[in-house]
Amino acid sequence: QVQLVESGGGLVQPGGSLRLSCAASGRIFSINAMAWYRQAPGKERELVAHISSGGSTNYADSVKGRFTISRDNAERTAYLQMNSLKPEDTAVYYCYGDITYESTGIARDEYWGRGTQVTVSS
Repeated sequence: QVQLVESGGGLVQPGGSLRLSCAASGRIFSINAMAWYRQAPGKERELVAHISSGGSTNYADSVKGRFTISRDNAERTAYLQMNSLKPEDTAVYYCYGDITYESTGIARDEYWGRGTQVTVSS
């Protein structure tokens, strides 16, 4: 069983910063791509940032220059540093992982965390 657990969400004023963490656990053989998605009320889930196993990154246009995704492979953790937060960044943020794990052999699947709420408001 593989789990992704997010932390670091909360309430912040416009212009503030937050750092989200996503810790992977279980019988993990390797972690391939990881990403952060978000879903605001009444809207579809959207990709915020993506990082490959080699460290290549890409971002949604709306967060470029403000958010930074990173990962610590030894700790099996991904991070999302969010700066200059805006009210429109308010959403539930979900961690995604493309993970190879040990089962009866080696298998690969996609996993999601349960989400962490980020609210940007004065």
